[in-house]
Amino acid sequence: MDGPATTAPNTGLKSLPSDARPREKLLARGPSALSDAELLALLLRTGMAGKHVLQLAQELLDRFGGVGGLLHTGADALKVIKGLGPAKRAEVVAVLELARRALAQELQQRPLFDSPQAVRHYLQLQLGARTHEVFCVMFLDSQNRLLALEELFRGTLTQTSVYPREVVLRALHHHAAAVVLAHNHPSGEARPSRADESLTQSLKASLALVDVRVLDHFIVTRDQAASMAELGLV
Repeated sequence: MDGPATTAPNTGLKSLPSDARPREKLLARGPSALSDAELLALLLRTGMAGKHVLQLAQELLDRFGGVGGLLHTGADALKVIKGLGPAKRAEVVAVLELARRALAQELQQRPLFDSPQAVRHYLQLQLGARTHEVFCVMFLDSQNRLLALEELFRGTLTQTSVYPREVVLRALHHHAAAVVLAHNHPSGEARPSRADESLTQSLKASLALVDVRVLDHFIVTRDQAASMAELGLV
């Protein structure tokens, strides 16, 4: 004779005591009272068989190096986490996109270099997780506010693979007064190479012909964004 039916353990937030539930804690004490794992668990809502949602959240943070690393992680990389299905991946990626848009809005509303840390965060969110080399340009108005960020070239970047004419045409299209150049180093090494220096000087000379200034060139990795201007290389 069959025994009584068993039910799968509840792996969601409702299985926690009411005073330990992240949502109730957030509403009662504010978001700063929650740990990173609790905030992420609020987003994920449920875990999987044998893994509570708080465990899943902590696994994500451990795997990708905390909140900062998770925000710099692409949707494909999230597939390696068992229990993180398409819906949950989409939610995490949506939060990442909201963070990008919030930073972009901040940079559009005030001069770029009033908030240099926001520039670094913005570029890391855009480029930090890329597995291939990408060259982008931030086009700025006369008050150094962000007009647009465009990805112009992919692949190994050299003075011959990035075409100054295309950068000049896009600058004219946006009526830009200045630009900030940026590209990523998937290797994780943020030090500018000799090729980076040559490329910067080539673009600087080409853009000067149409009265567009090159303010900086950032080398972006998952962990940092190095400013060539701060290094005296622009």
